[in-house]
Amino acid sequence: MTYEEDVYCYTTKATRQVKLTNLDKSGFPMRRGGRLAEVTLAYESWGELSPNADNAILIFTGLSPSAHAASSEQDPSPGWWEFMIGPDKAIDTNRFFVVCVNSLGGCYGSTGPRSINPETVEPYGADFPNLTVEDITSAGQHLMHELGVERLHAAVGSSMGGMASIAYGILFPEQIEYLISISAAAQALPLSIALRSLQREIIRSDPAWKNGRYKTGEEPFAGMVLARKLGLVSYRASDEWNSKFDRSKLPQERLTGKPFELEFEIENYLEYNAQKFIHNFDANCYLHLSRAMDWFDIAEHGGSVDAGLAKIKVRKALIIGVTTDILFPLRQQRELAESLKETGTDVDHVEIDSPNGHDAFLIDDEHFSPVVGNFLKQSCS
Repeated sequence: MTYEEDVYCYTTKATRQVKLTNLDKSGFPMRRGGRLAEVTLAYESWGELSPNADNAILIFTGLSPSAHAASSEQDPSPGWWEFMIGPDKAIDTNRFFVVCVNSLGGCYGSTGPRSINPETVEPYGADFPNLTVEDITSAGQHLMHELGVERLHAAVGSSMGGMASIAYGILFPEQIEYLISISAAAQALPLSIALRSLQREIIRSDPAWKNGRYKTGEEPFAGMVLARKLGLVSYRASDEWNSKFDRSKLPQERLTGKPFELEFEIENYLEYNAQKFIHNFDANCYLHLSRAMDWFDIAEHGGSVDAGLAKIKVRKALIIGVTTDILFPLRQQRELAESLKETGTDVDHVEIDSPNGHDAFLIDDEHFSPVVGNFLKQSCS
């Protein structure tokens, strides 16, 4: 299996965890109400923090990747952004102290619905508080303070992570120098909301979901498989599916003769990747993270998108979009860049012509690495 075909399989748990100690007595407050009595965040890091603690880059992930963005001595297996992070790569670990954090609400080691609620000594499950992108961002800021970083050199994120990096600039404008947002937006479009809403409905329609109160070993796998397949279809572009699979069919010896069985190679691809994913990702985590993306709206931070983005005070921002992205189409990155410019932020806006759709940032080393690398080099000059 090639790297391109395996990009959805990087679900290795993070090598490091830290329990936040800088919370007040009420715990971690959630933006839409409720609180977490305690928070543990999983993360990985590369490079060394400078004596002045001024070379830190925080990476926020998309919905499904873990913090294992690149290989390291602790975990030498390749990460989901292996081509981007490392010595002399675009995000140069000879120069920067790079941290990738598992999202709050996720299931790779950070506190989420599968975690034990210390107040009940049972998993949170359906009782996990409503999660927002801003909560994910705030947790990341707490993590960096735990690691001795008061001000980021840059926040970097793609997809949901791009939303989180933008939120960092809004929520903590005095604690960030540069901002990189890839294939993200100021708010989700109706099509994106519709697709994610349908994914959530599919999961909730699985009888095994039990209103979010399923037990370990009895997870709603059938719903997760279908939801994940729908997601996979939306992450790539139609022309890529055409060139990769065309109408290729499975060999006769792999057919079972059952009615309506998988027959085309594209069906087999979706089945393989969905099955690979669901045994590493919790359904309730998926529901919370998915809805957090739909809820995200920069206009909530000032009454309009422009007012919200005006809170950002970075030295420069990089906004990247992809021509074939249907989830976060180019016009959304253009709107971000134009609004940032109008509100006084220096912006580099790059449109990448890639056949790989929304997930191009996971695959297209040739186009993405030079853009990100040049921006970060210039940020140090």
